[in-house]
Amino acid sequence: MHGPASPGWLLVALCAATGAYCLLRMRSEVEEQRRAAGGEALMGFGMAAMAVPAAVFTPPPWAWSVYAVVFGAAAVRALWAARASSHHLHHLVGASAMVYMAVVMAASPGHHAGAGIPLLTGVLLLYFAGYVLLSGVRLVPVTAGGGTVGWGDRPELARACRLSMGIAMVAMLATL
Repeated sequence: MHGPASPGWLLVALCAATGAYCLLRMRSEVEEQRRAAGGEALMGFGMAAMAVPAAVFTPPPWAWSVYAVVFGAAAVRALWAARASSHHLHHLVGASAMVYMAVVMAASPGHHAGAGIPLLTGVLLLYFAGYVLLSGVRLVPVTAGGGTVGWGDRPELARACRLSMGIAMVAMLATL
């Protein structure tokens, strides 16, 4: 993504750590938890890769097409999964936003803000800003369940991961 290197590296670290925790969540005994964690791990690592500062590494032009195809496939999978659970609609929006950012980056490598379609960027920014606020509110009242809960099944950590990915998405869209 475009922008200063220091915040870019912080964004890379945040997204990579979130992706790593989501991989850990894939070991959960709850199947729905595993399924959601897989999509979230893909988003976390994909966002980390896209957030590497352009001053440090400029991906080859074909890389943006790869991002678009991978996240396009994730969007189709999320659309299919949304038949069973509305939670997957957020995954659909997130994967679609990643496709949009990849297309914009492919069309205008090395340029700063204003490269994308301002209306769509604005709508996505509003969506993810609202998601961040809602996720923050949901994070506050979490109470521990009975018994010992493994790291992969801690609802407050899963919500914190979703919150951090939402914040990262806002940051990435703002620099588009």
